[in-house]
Amino acid sequence: MRLGFIGTGKIASSVITGICNSKINYNKIIISPRNRNIANRLKKKFKKIIIAKNNQEIVDKSDWVFLSVTPMVGEKILKDLKFRSKQTVISFISTITLLDLKKFIKVKNIDLVRAIPLPPISLKKGPIPICPPNAKVKKFFNNLGTTVEIKNEKLSINFWSTSGMMASYYEILRVMSDWLVTKGVKKLDAQKYITSLFLALSEDAIINAKKDLKILVKDSQTPKGLNEQGLKELSKQGTYKSIVKVLNSIHKRLNK
Repeated sequence: MRLGFIGTGKIASSVITGICNSKINYNKIIISPRNRNIANRLKKKFKKIIIAKNNQEIVDKSDWVFLSVTPMVGEKILKDLKFRSKQTVISFISTITLLDLKKFIKVKNIDLVRAIPLPPISLKKGPIPICPPNAKVKKFFNNLGTTVEIKNEKLSINFWSTSGMMASYYEILRVMSDWLVTKGVKKLDAQKYITSLFLALSEDAIINAKKDLKILVKDSQTPKGLNEQGLKELSKQGTYKSIVKVLNSIHKRLNK
């Protein structure tokens, strides 16, 4: 199986890294020259990677084509690319719907799937929502994390919305780490502590994922304790309501 990636940004690079370190059986990975630095780094690191001359070469030489460009670039280039029957096309593009993809690609007997991979896929971790359900695509991504099949594309927009909070999460880690630095902690020690703390909390949440998350919130507090104070003050400042407002704003953008 030959895999092709149109776009070589952070997401494409993460997916490619995950594939190359997985048990997925593939012959070659043909990648875009768009981001030359990332493309060269991937080619140097992994033996089976080929840098194509252009996007059409990627389509011509691939059985599976992954679209990992911005919506603006996607709308510009997809209409001019010539796909063929029996190919599998997996789109990571946030605001281009399946209907839009069909209008752009215009090829019968082709598998079109939208997926939402995130950077931890390079570690073969995390959920990968796909829409519509597809057995072979599910099997593929299960080698790179946990595939979540979504039947309704409108429902999948909810997952896209929450994935838009990734940078915000990292910003929380950065702010807390920098605060420790202002208190005299060395930067590397601060970052190691904060990232390790939130990793442990996330792992605990996964283990208890069948419980209502409210239980974890309750169990992490003691009367008049530090966590109770932190939660009350952030709630009073409207922090959590702001998160909902942002999610609604992202959701609205995706529904346009």
